[in-house]
Amino acid sequence: MVVIDRRAFIGSVIAGAVAGKGLLSPAAAQQQAEDTAAAEFSFDQVVAEAQRLASAAYEPPPNTLPSFYEDLSYDQYRKIWFDPKAAIWSAAPTDFRLDLFHPGFLYKHPVSISLVSDGKAVELPFSADLFEYGDPELRPQDTEGMGFAGFRARYPINSPEAHQEFLVFLGASYFRAVARNQVYGLSARGLAIDTGEMSGEEFPAFRRFWIEQPGPGDDTLVINALLDSYSVAGAYRFAVTPGAETTTEVTSELFFRRGSMKVGLAPLTSMFMFGGINRGAFDDYRRAVHDTEGLQMLTGNGEWIWRPLDNPAHLQISGFADLHPRGFGLIQRSRGYEDYLDAEAKYDRRPSLWIEPIGDWGQGSVELVEIPTDTEFNDNIVAYWRPAAEPTEGGRWSFSYRMRWTSDVTPGPEVLYVASSRAGKNLRQDRPLFVLDFGSSGEAAISSDGMELQVSASAGKVFNPIFHASQPTGLLRVSFELDPEGAELSELRALLTKAGKPASETWLYRWTSK
Repeated sequence: MVVIDRRAFIGSVIAGAVAGKGLLSPAAAQQQAEDTAAAEFSFDQVVAEAQRLASAAYEPPPNTLPSFYEDLSYDQYRKIWFDPKAAIWSAAPTDFRLDLFHPGFLYKHPVSISLVSDGKAVELPFSADLFEYGDPELRPQDTEGMGFAGFRARYPINSPEAHQEFLVFLGASYFRAVARNQVYGLSARGLAIDTGEMSGEEFPAFRRFWIEQPGPGDDTLVINALLDSYSVAGAYRFAVTPGAETTTEVTSELFFRRGSMKVGLAPLTSMFMFGGINRGAFDDYRRAVHDTEGLQMLTGNGEWIWRPLDNPAHLQISGFADLHPRGFGLIQRSRGYEDYLDAEAKYDRRPSLWIEPIGDWGQGSVELVEIPTDTEFNDNIVAYWRPAAEPTEGGRWSFSYRMRWTSDVTPGPEVLYVASSRAGKNLRQDRPLFVLDFGSSGEAAISSDGMELQVSASAGKVFNPIFHASQPTGLLRVSFELDPEGAELSELRALLTKAGKPASETWLYRWTSK
């Protein structure tokens, strides 16, 4: 693998320039260091290193971070920030910029970050001169073993006059991105292992990054990463293109140290506290609080599915079996400020994230994990693809997919989509009442003419499935009641059909008595 020597030399060049002790700018000093101590690089090297790691027993990352930074409080950590004058590539012929995160607080295991230019890589050494310390006592005197917690990327995504943050890799295998005019919301991960299992979840982590410098006019940033954990080692390549819709092409090679475990591919993590179905459980001035309101799927046979999220009383896991999935994601459909009435959190501007498999993913299921929460500061939603086949010890998996960080991933004009899902008691206050509004992504008028409403329940009986008169919003409204007949759980399904064919996406929901 790429191992860069002369760390002390490179550190002195960059640190001296940032501190104003040298004649070079940070970018020029960085380039001088790269020219002096660079090594050939390719993604194949990352794959080879992952395979080598997996052939031996797992070794936890060395604990090189000074104990003082392991014990930083949240308030202390917030007083440390990257010096904007030290931005990577600030003098290079590219529109991308990189900032680095200081280790400490939750980020106790520093990661290695190397820059790749013209096919050669050089590791960035830690320097305190790259950071601003709001409290002088936080500045390290000995930087040996410090490393970085992660990085963020900036680009003129909203305005050509400034470089705005659009991507962050920070903590374990977590990363998140935004599209134009969005704010951060849900996160993605490289891999999920044993999520929701009684044995406990394993969190693989990216240990090393190789970030390729884009050329003049390039609109894509390529990030290579080495993942490692007790059960698996892997090589990842992310090609990220920011814009009105930020896309990420992901290529991955996984090598397993053990088998017989639950693996989640393309895992997504988000927050759902309350919305139209469970709003009555919270005394809150806002109409909804969530980063994501539903799980959307496009199955291998072309069926669009919408599953509103829930904040259950007890942890619940749902599986949606499929063959050759065409897409799935966690979606934020409500896009108006009035949908939330939250001027600070800006939930109306949180991204949706849609996963499109590249190649054949075979048999498996989209798995949804919903965890109870009483605060909006906890991520309590996880979704991923779970292959039907489990990994084997010494096995290798290859998979690729496209990620779309966007505002709109609704079905095409051939089917109506669920614009909102609401629930409460009926007028007699003796049964749950569900009200669904359907919209269209096309220009055709929405009408119930010739439509049939099909509703079913796995337990109990459905009553009064009806279409409502035209709505001022232009949406098509339907409703139905559920008599659970003593059942504590019922899987609900609703679909609009026309001439015997689906005219809407399939609405699914798990009703529980608690």
